[in-house]
Amino acid sequence: MKKSVFLGALTVAGFAAAVASAGTLDDVKAKGFLQCGVSTGLVGFAAPDANGNWSGFDVSVCRAVAAAVLGDPQAVKFTPTTGKTRFTALASGEIDMLARNTTWTFTRDVDLKFTFDGINYYDGQGFMVPKSLGVTSAKELDGATVCIQTGTTTELNLADYFRSNNMNYEPVPIETNAEARQQFLAGACDVYTTDRSGLAATRATFENPDNYVVLPEVISKEPLGPLTRQGDEQWSDIVRWTLNALVSAEELGITSANIDELRKGTNNPEINRILGTEGNLGAMFGLDKDWAYRAIKAGGNYGELFEKYLGEKTSIGLSRGLNALWENGGLQYSPPFR
Repeated sequence: MKKSVFLGALTVAGFAAAVASAGTLDDVKAKGFLQCGVSTGLVGFAAPDANGNWSGFDVSVCRAVAAAVLGDPQAVKFTPTTGKTRFTALASGEIDMLARNTTWTFTRDVDLKFTFDGINYYDGQGFMVPKSLGVTSAKELDGATVCIQTGTTTELNLADYFRSNNMNYEPVPIETNAEARQQFLAGACDVYTTDRSGLAATRATFENPDNYVVLPEVISKEPLGPLTRQGDEQWSDIVRWTLNALVSAEELGITSANIDELRKGTNNPEINRILGTEGNLGAMFGLDKDWAYRAIKAGGNYGELFEKYLGEKTSIGLSRGLNALWENGGLQYSPPFR
């Protein structure tokens, strides 16, 4: 088993090294669209409607990048990926970037040769159970059957947590969130474990969500964000600073409602630099001066996107928590635009 995992890592890293020599920005411009890897469907983060139109928090990052690079937030084609297929899709060049609730870890960064371009959601792994199970703590789950997506950090975290608490479990392996939902509701497993945001999103789709509870334990750190291949720093910078532009826009009060007015010029030099009315930051990585204006205009700032897709007024009902701006007690923080 260890040998096959090691060889798999070498294969992904080899793909990444071979493809990274090409300039992704030039490739995207030549195609006229951004190929973005997303989940197979997770409401609030990335999910298609009946007509195949994708929307969600992660999808919005892809659209912001497309707006920055191509001037059109709709110039995106989406590739659904599972926990197993996502890294090969990115490393091989099948997709230009991955925005799929993917956790930043040492081995993914260093061994698989990917660059994590920021964190758009700070999360942690949790457990969801039926209320009828009568469980109030994860430490009461000894002997439980657990639905878990293979090829994910949650699989490893689960093993660590049960081992450290001297408990046993029976894994029920699944490939996608849709399969997990089906198996969990059918009673094939007692517990579903994944990132707590994913549990909230899945629970919101249940016919009777109040019949299920997310247990209080948070057993891991799951910093989620977009990633690109190592070796193409220009492209990584574009994805990174597009996300930073969305966060900075919220910090500085740039919204979808006032961005055109602010674009006429303000007394705040940083707002002016972001919106391209002062200097030309875009030229430093091959874009024009209006790249960040277009990225923010596409869907709004970070806070607007959070509230639209994940916030307390949505069916998912997530509070900002760690994802509040740093000045409001959270961890979201953008380096300065200067």
